[in-house]
Amino acid sequence: MTGGVLHVYFLRHGVAERRSEWSADDDERPLTAAGREAVRSAGATLMKLGFTADAVLTSPLTRARQTAEIVAGELGLQAVLQDEPRLGHGFGLSQLASILADNRSADALVLVGHEPDFSLAIETLTGARVVMKKGGLARVDVDDLDAPSGRLVWLLPPKVLNLW
Repeated sequence: MTGGVLHVYFLRHGVAERRSEWSADDDERPLTAAGREAVRSAGATLMKLGFTADAVLTSPLTRARQTAEIVAGELGLQAVLQDEPRLGHGFGLSQLASILADNRSADALVLVGHEPDFSLAIETLTGARVVMKKGGLARVDVDDLDAPSGRLVWLLPPKVLNLW
């Protein structure tokens, strides 16, 4: 961690097929074509802003994995993309603490996952009540990995990320 601060980026997966119209296992529900395009655009925006990270960790659920693959591709971060089962079902503060502890040497981590888990984790870390929209990105700076707490630095809704 540079300067004792870890930048944790929470990226909610993009727009997926509607649950009501998906008959297979919900874990396999994919992004829509529009969802893939919005995520690609968000990745391109981040690339133009010079965004980088030490690792991109994703929930194994299909919609999150697709989001992570697209964004990592736009950013040239495919080599640091990893499935992270702790970001799937049951993600909470204890799983986050474990993920952060396992990535102590990182300066910046991208976590790709789901609601309401991300909003609750951000609120627990920072005290800030947020709602993570599909395709939204939040940055939380974490000072202490042993008792995770942090500051919400910014929250970008998908409309902002899709400006370019």
